Amino acid sequence: MGKLRVALLSGGRSAEREVSVKSANQVYEALDKEKYDIRRYDPRDDLAKLVADAREIDVALIILHGRLGEDGTIQGMLELLDIPYHGSRVLGSALGINKIHSKKIYEHAGLPVARYVVLEGDEPDPVALVGETLGFPVVVKPEQEGSTIGITIVGKPEELRPALDLARRYDPLVLVEEYLQGVEITGAVLGNRNPQALPLVEIVPGEQYGFFTYEAKYTPGATREICPARLSETLTQKAQEYAVRAHKALKCRGYSRTDMIACDNEVYILETNTIPGMTATSLFPQAAAAAGISFPQLLDRLIELALEKD
Repeated sequence: MGKLRVALLSGGRSAEREVSVKSANQVYEALDKEKYDIRRYDPRDDLAKLVADAREIDVALIILHGRLGEDGTIQGMLELLDIPYHGSRVLGSALGINKIHSKKIYEHAGLPVARYVVLEGDEPDPVALVGETLGFPVVVKPEQEGSTIGITIVGKPEELRPALDLARRYDPLVLVEEYLQGVEITGAVLGNRNPQALPLVEIVPGEQYGFFTYEAKYTPGATREICPARLSETLTQKAQEYAVRAHKALKCRGYSRTDMIACDNEVYILETNTIPGMTATSLFPQAAAAAGISFPQLLDRLIELALEKD
């Protein structure tokens, strides 16, 4: 039996391009070259080549983050080309990247979320609306960005309008949530028909960061990541259950990582990542390692899941 021909997709045109390239470099190094014939494609530059090579590809690994990679667009193209791929399908990808619609789905599924309002550009007095509905502090987020891009914690009313201006550089709709003080955790889920929760990771940004910012995520040593998270058994089980329920509610497939806050004996869902960071030290691989799954083994498993028939 010959090697499996794998298309490794990374780069793209989103604000997270650099992270995507770094992740894919480590994925490439970790893939077993005895098992896989790996071909790399950057959707920013190589779509025509991907189309031309489609019949020669057995499976695709999508190591893309943000728009045009994590939002269902590249997934739809791969389906048109009849190329199996790992991770969520078009619907799950589109739902997962949209913070506003995913929050509504969490609510429908009975999952706890922070109180929130959605602001459009024509809101006449957003400061009054947010103050009366949520109070301060709040968290301001663009509708569809990852890696905390465009996010601001707003402590005072006078800080709200600049935060909204920043978020609207990315999306016309803005999500404003109440700020929850608690333990930040993330719950990795692995599997197709019967997804399983992996050990939770606790995230402790450095004191110089107000929250898990882009810089805190990607600056070496800026954040402590503790796995398994330092939670009670009761809260741990609840958070893992919620991560699986969020995965299912959003129609995720293969794997996902749901970010949460443990606060006042409850766990609140923040958002779900359908293509988590995939360097060897990223949060999902850390959770897998705590479950006894090495980074190369995790990649093998994701490829196996990609090739499973739904």
